[in-house]
Amino acid sequence: MPYSKAHKLIIREKIVQNATNEFRQKGIKEVSVPQIMKGAGLTHGGFYAHFANKDQLVAEACRKAIEETINLLQGATNRKKDHVKLATVIDYYLSATHRDQMEISCILPTLSSEIARSSDEIRDAFTLEINRFFTFIAEMVGGNKQVSMAIVSAMVGAILLARSVNDPALSQNILDSTKQYAKDMASHFSQSS
Repeated sequence: MPYSKAHKLIIREKIVQNATNEFRQKGIKEVSVPQIMKGAGLTHGGFYAHFANKDQLVAEACRKAIEETINLLQGATNRKKDHVKLATVIDYYLSATHRDQMEISCILPTLSSEIARSSDEIRDAFTLEINRFFTFIAEMVGGNKQVSMAIVSAMVGAILLARSVNDPALSQNILDSTKQYAKDMASHFSQSS
């Protein structure tokens, strides 16, 4: 007896969620389809009943990861007044917790360099999702997408560099310096508009 459409959707979501978690921690190339399926409690052979190839799964995982990051950051700002929402996002994003807990962190610092060398399908999905993240931040700076891009780029770069160095003090300094810079940039924009 074939599985129902609802069951297939649940299984597909389980695969995407596991892939998202694995990609956050290890990147794309270090994670195989059999690893993803095993982590989801499924056999490798079942993969192709849900996805045409790994690229399709990576694209869906990018969507899922950015959605989760935006939801997490929105949750952190829900009860905040408008003028402190962006500062709250910056503080969280550039925290030691976000740097260190890769299993729940934003996928942008982990995957950006791999995405640049990936298929058009993956790059198309990534482009849509990073634009969604830019829009989320732009809503906190009066809709200014240019300022949003600069802030997001600084935050993503800071997390990437803070994770890359083996000097804990330098790592923390990268986060703290970028945090101040991003807040100054946002504040400057607020004063000039």
